[in-house]
Amino acid sequence: MPVAHLNGIDVNYELRGSGPRLLVCNGSGASIAGSGPMIDRLAGEFEVLIHDQRCLGRTTVPATQPSMADYAADALALLDHVGWPVTCLFGISFGGMVAQEIAVTAPERIERLALLCTSPGGAGGSSYPLHELPSLPAEEQDRIRLHITDTRYTPEFLAAHPFDQRLVDFAAAARALPKTDEQRRGELMQLEARRHHDVWDRLPLITCPTLVACGEFDALAPPANSEAIASRITGSELRRYQGGHAFVWQDRQAWPDIVGFLRS
Repeated sequence: MPVAHLNGIDVNYELRGSGPRLLVCNGSGASIAGSGPMIDRLAGEFEVLIHDQRCLGRTTVPATQPSMADYAADALALLDHVGWPVTCLFGISFGGMVAQEIAVTAPERIERLALLCTSPGGAGGSSYPLHELPSLPAEEQDRIRLHITDTRYTPEFLAAHPFDQRLVDFAAAARALPKTDEQRRGELMQLEARRHHDVWDRLPLITCPTLVACGEFDALAPPANSEAIASRITGSELRRYQGGHAFVWQDRQAWPDIVGFLRS
């Protein structure tokens, strides 16, 4: 994968697929290496530009704590590096927070915007404070993660819904992979930046067509937060799906809607 030196760090990125240009901003703790199914799905419709955000994957873990503005600045610098003056933008979970920061900072560079299972922060509501989880006992962390991912997730529900059980198992397997001290430090720094996310007062600066999408049973980024985002962006469209934080995989209508919106 290519590497670009941007804003004092080495950023690992990938260009894949063909079609309309689409910058993809990934979720908390997510790297290119662990996001194959999502990238493959999007690269079938778009020319996808995705990067390991600072602190994650093969991108530098800096010495000092980054801000949300730093994450947006990295993405904008990467657009300059690959020669994309404008792009569509897809942000999921934490990536949706970064995407909002990008879109309020440089609205002229975003043609269409999809914000998935995310939050505006501030008075509009924040996502679950994931930075608090590492201090809890492992069993308590697992219980909370299960609930916030989808409020329906009980042993009985998962026994009756094998696809959802596979989603849970996939996420657990990813968390169980061995990590270096540097990787753990990077993940904690990302969560600390996330903790301070707040674009609420600036959301009206977004001028492009915007889709705000959420899962009805998401307690990590509750639907009320998506409603708040949509209320602040003129002409935006809010869509709610049958699922939780992973609604893009749980509701079969989600991907066609998102792709269709971004390709419009």
